[in-house]
Amino acid sequence: MWWQYALVFIGAFLFDVVPFPFPPAFTIMVLLQVVFGLDIWPVIVIGVIGSVFGRYVLTLYIPYLAERIFKRSKNEDVQFLGEKMKQQGWKGQLAILAYTLLPLPTTPIFLASGMSRVNAVYIMPMFLAGKFTSDAITVHLGKYVTDNAESIIQNSVSWQSVLSFVIGTMFLSAVLFIDWRSLIQKKKFLLNFRIWKRSSPQQPPAVNDF
Repeated sequence: MWWQYALVFIGAFLFDVVPFPFPPAFTIMVLLQVVFGLDIWPVIVIGVIGSVFGRYVLTLYIPYLAERIFKRSKNEDVQFLGEKMKQQGWKGQLAILAYTLLPLPTTPIFLASGMSRVNAVYIMPMFLAGKFTSDAITVHLGKYVTDNAESIIQNSVSWQSVLSFVIGTMFLSAVLFIDWRSLIQKKKFLLNFRIWKRSSPQQPPAVNDF
């Protein structure tokens, strides 16, 4: 039976190591718990450990990925946002905890943390507390509400999961496309969609004639 719990760890890790909004890791935890009839608390503990490890790995590789695909100005902008987040002290920690308690993808938080090179130690304690609490509640609810694996699969693609994905994408877009320096320093809201590096910078931009 140990391999079934290993699947919980691997599933939670894979759900939380990707750099884009993905269904919350508790969906795979609930699914595996119901399919294999696993004990709830080992599923919660192992799943949360997998999630934390996945998010930590994300913060390690995302700076190098960001340097390759985003312009230097966007990386510096997100670094500025990360420094401001650290300066908020306990307010920043409380915001991280509150967001983690919600059934929303935490990808935007860790994407911003990784790109700004903020030490993961700053985020992990509140993430661990919020993640353990929210996953414990969700997995227990899944056990009592769901009678079989089929209904779990149907629930995993419900309007709640779609809404969670949409909100996560909105937060991720905010991190990437808002000019945070202008917003924080000048109180001016600007959007910048030219954040991607070009493979051939010498090539002049294409002009569309209408």
